[in-house]
Amino acid sequence: MPRYVVERTFKDGLFIPATNEGAAACRSVVDKNGDLGVTWVHSYVSTDHKKTYCIYDGPSPDSIRKAAERNGLPVDNISEVSVLDPYFFH
Repeated sequence: MPRYVVERTFKDGLFIPATNEGAAACRSVVDKNGDLGVTWVHSYVSTDHKKTYCIYDGPSPDSIRKAAERNGLPVDNISEVSVLDPYFFH
């Protein structure tokens, strides 16, 4: 399955509380993504909470974009990527 980095901008910042409500919001995203064969792997959030860089597995950029629309999430850019880390050569 292809892997993608999804860049997002949140004008007012993204704040997900470390509460049951925050956990429920994240589960909702996962559930809606699953209908399209999309898996949210993890995200990186900038210190000002205005940018996120999210790692997703999915069948196509279109499926990633549709999942974002279902979840009411912005999409600035979607890039297909592959993993390269320092352990790649061992």
